[in-house]
Amino acid sequence: MAQKNTLLTISEQTGYSVSTISRVLSGKAKTYRISRETETLIKEAAQRLNYQPNLIAQTLRTQKSNTVGLLIPEVDNPFFASLAGIIIGILHSRGYHVLLADSRESARDEVQELRMFMSRSVDGIICIPVSSTPDFHEHVSSQIPMVLIDRHFKKTSLSYVCTDNYAGSRMATEYLLDKGYKRILAIQGVPDSMPNKERVRGFVDAIGVHGVDYKIAGNAFSVENGNREILAAFSGGREYDAVFAFSATILLGAIDALRRLNLRPGKDVGIISYDNNGFLDFMDPAVTRVEQPLREAGKVAVDTLMEIIAARRAGHPDPASRQILIPPTLVVRGSC
Repeated sequence: MAQKNTLLTISEQTGYSVSTISRVLSGKAKTYRISRETETLIKEAAQRLNYQPNLIAQTLRTQKSNTVGLLIPEVDNPFFASLAGIIIGILHSRGYHVLLADSRESARDEVQELRMFMSRSVDGIICIPVSSTPDFHEHVSSQIPMVLIDRHFKKTSLSYVCTDNYAGSRMATEYLLDKGYKRILAIQGVPDSMPNKERVRGFVDAIGVHGVDYKIAGNAFSVENGNREILAAFSGGREYDAVFAFSATILLGAIDALRRLNLRPGKDVGIISYDNNGFLDFMDPAVTRVEQPLREAGKVAVDTLMEIIAARRAGHPDPASRQILIPPTLVVRGSC
């Protein structure tokens, strides 16, 4: 049933005017001093009739969509899925709907998805960027509030909230070195991504102090990458006594390959991973890893976005840019 007929039907069933019904269903009952009894009666009638507001018309009228666009690089990656779930939960608690999109680690797809957000008139955007430059993101941000999370650009005016990937990688590498490992294989993710570059930098800087043998290999945050690089590195006999996987997905592939080679993680080869996930404690042995503060990062990103949205709605300048690196922690278990 069309919205006009639905409002009229509610009016016919309750005896209240269309304007009163509209005020109740738009959450303005208190503003117009509509009684609780009237509010309850109208809401019950709307529920019986399966009333659905016309969101497009509502957005045009109020200049609010109560929707935030969330852009992530790989929806099937457990890390990004966990981060998205946290952000969605926080936004829902603030009364916002979420429009989720996947850039598939493609700069071209990222531009298309950001344009889609603009065409849908979202109130704001939270983005894990994959492009090499911030130019288009800054263009979008001039029209729609945007906050970056997990990844950022070196030179940008955009607000961002990320883990200190350099510190986390250096901390993990120094832990391996302190445990006495001498030949370390680091399996990296997407080489050009900001988190990967920082993890490589932290790894190399820690290694440089101790002068042990190492190798950096790989090209994706994927199970397949971890599997492939272990098989390649150990095909001529075991050459490494420790493996540093730059993500939990890489870790899974690495452990599978080690076991196929009859090498025991935690005994024959030390294993450490970037990213925390509950399932890592149920592996044999449980995996030592760098934990990123996802819930804290998600909350800070949402808070920052809400501040920008509120400022623009009030006609005020944007708040000062917030560019935050949150320190990770090391979770020590039995794999190294």
